[in-house]
Amino acid sequence: MSDKRVLLHHARLIDGRGGAPIADAAVLIEGTKLQWVGQSSSLPTETEGVPRVDLGGRTVCPGFIDTHVHLALPGQEGSPAQGIFEAPSYRMLKILHRLRATLENGVTTARDLMGLDAGFRQAVAERKIPGPRLLVAVAMLSQRAGHADFTVAGGIDALATVVALPGSPGNLVNSVDEMRSRVRDLVAAGADCIKLASSGGVTSPHDQPEWLGLRPEMITAAVEEADAYGGIPVAVHAIGRPGIEAAVNAGVSSIEHGYALDDELRARMVERGQFLVPTLLETVHDLDPKHSSPAAYEKGVRWHRIAQEAIGRSVAAGVKVAMGTDSGLTISHGNNLKELELLVRFGGMTPMEAITAATGNAAELCGIADVTGTLEAGKAADIVITDVDPLTDIAALGEPAHIHAVIKDGHLAVDRADLFGDHGLPPLCP
Repeated sequence: MSDKRVLLHHARLIDGRGGAPIADAAVLIEGTKLQWVGQSSSLPTETEGVPRVDLGGRTVCPGFIDTHVHLALPGQEGSPAQGIFEAPSYRMLKILHRLRATLENGVTTARDLMGLDAGFRQAVAERKIPGPRLLVAVAMLSQRAGHADFTVAGGIDALATVVALPGSPGNLVNSVDEMRSRVRDLVAAGADCIKLASSGGVTSPHDQPEWLGLRPEMITAAVEEADAYGGIPVAVHAIGRPGIEAAVNAGVSSIEHGYALDDELRARMVERGQFLVPTLLETVHDLDPKHSSPAAYEKGVRWHRIAQEAIGRSVAAGVKVAMGTDSGLTISHGNNLKELELLVRFGGMTPMEAITAATGNAAELCGIADVTGTLEAGKAADIVITDVDPLTDIAALGEPAHIHAVIKDGHLAVDRADLFGDHGLPPLCP
């Protein structure tokens, strides 16, 4: 491991904790960690002689965290159904491009909520492939005729065929005992979190978002098992009210989507400290009518509008929000930071609150706040450098041209502005 020391200076710093930005800030990187962060006027004397990189007044933010992605899905690059005609190895290789695009556009940590296994996490951690730090759910669990059931009339399980990797635990469970067993399978497979679907969905063929897609006793069993294995977070796809209520009452860590939240359920979430991951970016990209059924298209249009109208009330009620995009479903990978502007536009957040949702809050939800999410001494050197002031133009942060550099674990992932030249940080993947 490199112990190279580099001082970034002449920067404007947003540290991910929600406080005012620091003008004329400096960040000292040593190896993979942040050694010192603060105002340049307070630099310790031991930084004298350390190689310096002048950022020219650019803004420095923590590496962003997307808590809801699907890197095994293609987004607008094609239809998932293409996977029927592709070898699993080819499908896996396409994921490498998506990992790189996600990282280079500002996301240094991503939580994949169905599709990737622990092998991808290990390969990224060992810097064998470029990508954001990964947390994986491996599979998404629901009962038969729930959101995880994509079995078509001919008997083919499309989810298992075109998304799941060979050897991954199955997605369908139909009893409390099966749920307990499947959660244990996922723990053994290295899952960082458990993903359930307690309501129907937009794209799934057998259900409606209003329906309860997983019985409450099965959700409770999953939460109990996850808690018994070190308190693994439980993330739940829940769109309609019955599914949201069942998940909230079971004590899950996060409600993913949460479109039909009402004031009663919001109050329960606030009381219990449960997170909402609203995935607004997915709602501004309706399904492609060419690649979806008329029923799925109509479901999407209706529920996307409900989502956009509901998020502001959730924010106003004090529900904790973490950024997630559902990247891969209807949007292509690498556009993750466009979610920030939507949290401001639909959610009524300030730009600083949106940034915190994608940094400090997201790290807390994922259980990695001691590792990343804020720019503090001792944490991973995960940094995004941009030429825009995101507090006055949050939308611009979603454009790759404004992401001038991305640093992950003290290694340079991309340097679009040639800030570091030959004397800066080591490359992420030699």
